Amino acid sequence: MATDQKLAKTRNIGIIAHIDAGKTTVTERILYYTGKVHKMGEVHDGEATMDWMLEEKERGITITSAVTSCLWRGHNINIIDTPGHVDFTIEVERSLRVLDGAIGVFCAVGGVEPQSETVWHQADRYKVPKIAFVNKMDRIGADFSRAVEMMKERLGARPLILQLPWGSEDQFMGTVDLLKMKAIVWEDETLGAEFREIPIPPEISDQAAKFRETLLETLADKDDGIMAKYLAEEEIEVQDLKRAIRAATVQLDLVPVLCGAALRNKGIQPLLDALVDYLPSPIDIPPVAGHVPSTGKETSRSPSSKDPLSALAFKVQMDQGRKLTYVRIYSGSVRAGDAVFNPGKNVKEKLARLLKMHANKRERIEQASAGDIIGVMGLKITTTGDTLCAEENPILLEPIQFNVPVISMAIEPKSVQDQEKLLDILAKLADEDPTFKFRIDEETGQTVISGMGELHLEILVNRIKRDFLVETNQGKPQVVYRETITKKVVWEEIFEKEFAGQQHVAGVKIELSPLPRGSGNRFVDKCENPNLTEEFLNAIKEGIEEATISGVLMGYPMIDVESAVLDVKIHETYSDVMAFKVASSLAFRNASEQAGPVLLEPIMRAEILVPEEFMGEVISDLNTRQGKIEQIKTKGPVQVLAASVPLSKMFGYSTSLRSVSQGRGTFTMQFSHYDRA
Repeated sequence: MATDQKLAKTRNIGIIAHIDAGKTTVTERILYYTGKVHKMGEVHDGEATMDWMLEEKERGITITSAVTSCLWRGHNINIIDTPGHVDFTIEVERSLRVLDGAIGVFCAVGGVEPQSETVWHQADRYKVPKIAFVNKMDRIGADFSRAVEMMKERLGARPLILQLPWGSEDQFMGTVDLLKMKAIVWEDETLGAEFREIPIPPEISDQAAKFRETLLETLADKDDGIMAKYLAEEEIEVQDLKRAIRAATVQLDLVPVLCGAALRNKGIQPLLDALVDYLPSPIDIPPVAGHVPSTGKETSRSPSSKDPLSALAFKVQMDQGRKLTYVRIYSGSVRAGDAVFNPGKNVKEKLARLLKMHANKRERIEQASAGDIIGVMGLKITTTGDTLCAEENPILLEPIQFNVPVISMAIEPKSVQDQEKLLDILAKLADEDPTFKFRIDEETGQTVISGMGELHLEILVNRIKRDFLVETNQGKPQVVYRETITKKVVWEEIFEKEFAGQQHVAGVKIELSPLPRGSGNRFVDKCENPNLTEEFLNAIKEGIEEATISGVLMGYPMIDVESAVLDVKIHETYSDVMAFKVASSLAFRNASEQAGPVLLEPIMRAEILVPEEFMGEVISDLNTRQGKIEQIKTKGPVQVLAASVPLSKMFGYSTSLRSVSQGRGTFTMQFSHYDRA
């Protein structure tokens, strides 16, 4: 098959949603109907193909994004099933970075839930075209039109309804296709593998006609050909409608909406058709942008195997002690045994083996080209977010953005001789997961691990025990604080010292000013002195940067500070880089002490869903935690509270919420900003 033909028939798709909306169940059905697996695994039995980790089977949730591929209507579909839990957002983030399209799965009962919102906006940030699938139409309380309304309200999306549900809850019979104007019913005996198209039943024909009219009006706005036929009241071919829907979807104008009940095996084949018909192939998306490492000049690569190689490593996984790297190839092609260049780290690496992935199973392949998502063995230095390219044609692609860990706890091995082994294991886990960090606290000597939430750390501790056979003790989590200043200060520092018979002299005058929260640190050169060389200025900047790593109050990093160099004193003979570095570092520390230093703590944005009768208890519990209620909304039978709460007060909140709401309240929280403690 010609390369362009192959690329046009490739789809790289992610399945994104809130925890428990049914992503993994949808993926399992897709694999079953495309013939990739011969038995549907169920999440609740711990049998799902894509949830292959022991932790995932036990908890019934997705923790790591799993990659697989299947065939449908002659198209090769690479699918990444992503987690829905807020603690594992990095998995969604790095998957969306390399995908061309996404399926948002929404629960017909819950509608657009907090985490669906987060992942949807992540997809918007990477400009990923999406289609929406309203799942669980068979559940009590299922409401298709409310879910669609919430997409408009919460996601700012423009939904285009292509299917209506025929019935709902236990009366859910099938769907109505508004393009063909036919009803679809699935056969239970064949587990939904067979379905029939029948005339639309009279009880929903009026509703179908009304929605068909809206569909045509919306598309007429987007496509002149359809507009002409619509105004002339001519018959519009299904192919023409599909072409217009595809164009609007790829341009991020519209989001096609389908519905079904994955657990009841209804609605999956039309979803597969929509995925092939409306989501982009690698050819439909703009060429991948990057810059030339040596010159910083912008450049791009077209999705063709004729172009020089460009690829992004988006995930690293330790597999039986060996490092497996997931790579998306944007242009060019590679063969097993090839050497590739990593421009970010300036090293050459060898691709020992290329693998086609199916969850945790794999198949060796000899070569891969543009549009493919593969596993690679043999990359030693490459980590998440690194570019791989041809050495003679280097390109550095935009890296992946990572969230900062917000929760920490101390960890130590139960037996002293495992200390070295534990550090080795933590390094491997940090390699796999960029939102997991560990460090040895210089003051306490404790090994401290940090992550995105309590569940995140709990699962990593379980893996240390299970996968690496090291038993550990954990201490109470510590909050990662920051420090900043509250007033402007000018400080002059003269440094004079003799080391090993050599005199070192430098003088620096700096001004520190507080910046608004979330601005980060800034370095400004306001020095008029003509003798200040580039070399000395860099040394001053370096000294200040090092000084910000540990603040004057409790040794936490300093943030939101502007440091301006006002003047320098240079001695012709004795001034050097080291003297300026030390002088600026001392100047920063001394100035900070005078600038009203304060401690900042992480404030979390929490969204709490709770039935109305428990509102009082939940609000008073939040008040004791110094929480500020920002908004209360009604969503069906439950109330949604948005609040900002200091992280230090949120430890053990899940247990406390369960007890005040008789187990019916749920919450998600994510880092919002730092504020005065």
